[in-house]
Amino acid sequence: MNGSWGPADAGVLTLPSGLLVRGRGLRRPLPAGTAPTFGVYLLGKEPEPVAWESRWVRWPDFRLPADRARAREVFGEALARAAADRVEVACGGGIGRTGTALACLAVLDGVPADRAVEFVRRGYHHRAVETPWQHRFVRRFGALV
Repeated sequence: MNGSWGPADAGVLTLPSGLLVRGRGLRRPLPAGTAPTFGVYLLGKEPEPVAWESRWVRWPDFRLPADRARAREVFGEALARAAADRVEVACGGGIGRTGTALACLAVLDGVPADRAVEFVRRGYHHRAVETPWQHRFVRRFGALV
């Protein structure tokens, strides 16, 4: 499962099911080691091409996804692919949008929506999910599942 990423690798979040997903900031270099096989990129403009399969969700910094249905679809695909692929989720800084998306993946994986931000802050980054509207998005995301 997940190739060579381990739960202790930088940015890797272990979901309740045991699936591993890596979060990161695109303004930093690609971490050493094995590259992702599937990426979800959360940016206001289309990202640069990568050598692996990827999906783009239009998501301006400090905001919410422009198309919430597309975000839900892409998050579902990322979770399903995490069983066999090295999945990474990334935005510019790797904290707000990435943390929000990881919290949504946690909800899809069974974490109650009102506890998903805490789950991601413990397992990924202590400041993940930066804005009040990102918090609200995660709480409401549970109703969409």
